[in-house]
Amino acid sequence: MEVNKNLVEKLAHLSRLTIAENEMPEVINDLENMIGFVEQLQAVDTSNVQPLMFVGQAMNVFREDEVNYEINQQQALKNAPLHNNEFFEVPTVIKK
Repeated sequence: MEVNKNLVEKLAHLSRLTIAENEMPEVINDLENMIGFVEQLQAVDTSNVQPLMFVGQAMNVFREDEVNYEINQQQALKNAPLHNNEFFEVPTVIKK
């Protein structure tokens, strides 16, 4: 793939970037290097490589939930901006 000024300008427009004229050669060089790296990766034979699902050896490591601190209903309602003595109150969002 040929990287030229028109391509960089199009990509800049699509990504809502502004690239100054004096930055253009550096951006073209960087983009060519990135494309070259991807081409190197595509040349690697991965036909005998299993897909990697997890980086480490551990899979699905979960811990049991432990209750450390409980609060009662009155403590939960204490700092609520709106509440009655039983529930949190919220402003009406959907009106019929």
